[in-house]
Amino acid sequence: MQSQKVEFSNARGETLSGVLEVPDQTAFAWAIFAHCFTCAKKSRAASRVARGLAERGIGVLRIDFTGLGDSQGDLATSGFSSDVADLVAAADWMATAGRPISLMIGHSLGGAATLVAANAVDSVKAVATIGAPSDAGHVVEQFRQSVPEIEAAGRAQVNLGGRPFTLSREFLDDLRQSSVLASVKSLRKPLLILHAPADEVVGIDNATDLFMAARHPKSFVSLDRSDHLLTGKSDAGFVIDVIAGWSARYIEAEAVAVETTPQLNKVIVRETGENGPYQNEVLIGGRRYFADEPATYGGADTGPDPYAWVAAGLGACTSITMRMYANRKKWPVDRVSVSIDHAKRHADDCVDCGPADRIDVFTRYIEVEGNLDDEQRSRMLEIADRCPVHRSLENGAKVETHLVTKPA
Repeated sequence: MQSQKVEFSNARGETLSGVLEVPDQTAFAWAIFAHCFTCAKKSRAASRVARGLAERGIGVLRIDFTGLGDSQGDLATSGFSSDVADLVAAADWMATAGRPISLMIGHSLGGAATLVAANAVDSVKAVATIGAPSDAGHVVEQFRQSVPEIEAAGRAQVNLGGRPFTLSREFLDDLRQSSVLASVKSLRKPLLILHAPADEVVGIDNATDLFMAARHPKSFVSLDRSDHLLTGKSDAGFVIDVIAGWSARYIEAEAVAVETTPQLNKVIVRETGENGPYQNEVLIGGRRYFADEPATYGGADTGPDPYAWVAAGLGACTSITMRMYANRKKWPVDRVSVSIDHAKRHADDCVDCGPADRIDVFTRYIEVEGNLDDEQRSRMLEIADRCPVHRSLENGAKVETHLVTKPA
């Protein structure tokens, strides 16, 4: 996956900042992620969800709304309608770049803006919201004590999430005049609503209102014990899995393949931070697996350990190589089974062996089912040693390492 910093102009000519998460392989769809109120593209939810979807083949643009993060403009006078316009401008910019938006995702107030903006983006095939309010004016609850001052003086500084922001009377009026539910009722696109029942910022009743207003196909998924900002270790991962699986039904058939940097054999391994200290997700060709350590080594035993993964590669390569040969020869091989043990032993030619002189030994046990004679079985065993992974392990492989950094 590549994280690319981008800039484009909104309807007022101000420069908006974004990060485009580009899949390593062919992107089968492109999406926009809209962050929560006063958040930014660098928020935990925005960055984790965008990157997670990119790992699954969906390229995602996450942007800073006007007046927030690295984008130009004044938050005090921008308002909800400006957020909607920013999303439409982002979609237009993506389309101009040859990456038409198929999926729009919004978190909290960004979800409300997404529901309105989606009506104006023809290429969008599906919409997903996370903890979205059914009324944009809902955010006023976060600074209600400052509303009288804003109304009287025209603007005032408020504290939101421990940070100071200046809001104006125009900002309030814009929130009050918006109609999210009206946009939902006219939205003729599949809608996925994700919401935590115990959300203390945007209550679950908002999800009910959105669901009742929406047309079919519509889906609701409870985020169970999640909080509003998805700060739990497994919260973002669950959201990623649900959105990726749900959206594939609606956007895959419509997808326009856009080639990125082709790396067909790339394997991505990264910590999940979810189940124990050592769990890693392994992403291969859009599929997700897990690697871990057993409980005896302090792990959660949620997946094979690293050496088991190596053994699995050797076993699979052995079986596939033998199958290819048998098919080519048209031999009656019913099934090939390979089991592998791994151990560390002293090198045979080591005279004074110490701990550092131990070598890895993978022992294969191969079963070939079928009506083969002894000569054919002997030949199949020779073919097993021609497996490319076998040769790489025996000959030794060079590992090159490069330290990379990504935009926050």
